Amino acid sequence: MDKKQTHLLITGILSIGLCMLLAGCENADAVTEATEDESSITIPVETQLVSRGTISSTYSTTAILEAQQEAFVVARASGIIESIAVEEGDYVEKGQVLAQLDRRRYELNLLKANADLAGIEQELAKINQVYSRKLVSDDVYEKLSATFEAAKANVELAKLDLQETTITAPISGYIAERNAKVGNLTESFQRERMFHIVQQNTLQGIVYLPESELPHINVKQQATLTLLALNNETVTAVVSRISPVIDATTGTFKVTLNVPNSHGTLKAGMFSEVALNYATHENTTLLPRQALISIDNENTVFVVRDGKAQKVPVILGFEQGDMVEITSGLIGSETVITYGHQNLKDQTPVDIVNG
Repeated sequence: MDKKQTHLLITGILSIGLCMLLAGCENADAVTEATEDESSITIPVETQLVSRGTISSTYSTTAILEAQQEAFVVARASGIIESIAVEEGDYVEKGQVLAQLDRRRYELNLLKANADLAGIEQELAKINQVYSRKLVSDDVYEKLSATFEAAKANVELAKLDLQETTITAPISGYIAERNAKVGNLTESFQRERMFHIVQQNTLQGIVYLPESELPHINVKQQATLTLLALNNETVTAVVSRISPVIDATTGTFKVTLNVPNSHGTLKAGMFSEVALNYATHENTTLLPRQALISIDNENTVFVVRDGKAQKVPVILGFEQGDMVEITSGLIGSETVITYGHQNLKDQTPVDIVNG
């Protein structure tokens, strides 16, 4: 290779090196500009002010409302049903007539019992006249006296049988079911249900709680019932009874709730969601649940300060519905990010776009 060729080769190498150097400088400037642009990008977020209010610790379960008082009316006398005075849905008072059975047989039995009593009473009157003069033995007198008492009892039984041909309501309430029909024969020994009466001024809900909840439940403790059939209307109930026994099979115990129903809007058989209130904190710091970021049992929120998202660790208290209580980390006047915070980093510029 001569000198000219060697010079051209060196010149080419230097030219290539210079180009590479210039390209590297341009890339470095581009990276620097990209980094600067990235640090100046603002992230759109939605925010909400931290609030103060009341929150309760609850245990959620379900219950079917039941009538606290109910009665299944059966005929205590046998006979043909002659008339029915009520229909399903009617309200009846205690003692009100529901149906009437055929009375004729029982009226005749009462007449016969009265006639037997009258005959024995006349005979006993005659015996009393001679018994005082010792003309009748004590044995005869005592037997006739016993027969007289039995005859009086038969009269009372006949009156009772006649009275029981009129079927009356044992309690006040609504006719929930009517099985009786005019012309049907009722048999006292069959105990067929003629009517079902429920008293709905006060209902009850039965819930079964795990044994771990036993220390948290007390009589007169309040519970909130949500009725799905009434457009999620809520009713406040009270714990009236707590079973002292744990079911070994299920590991649960029975709790009875007293549910007021003065307006009659609630009906036995309704399904309800139950929230048993263990305790209530008032005037405490509350936060929407969606503002929380929970990682490895640590809870944090992003607070907006000077246009940037600042990550703040918090300690939770009670949780109820969509709200959580903050016991430490916030003073109660911050603006927290509720949406757009999942990929945020500490001190990232943010743009609030609420609503």
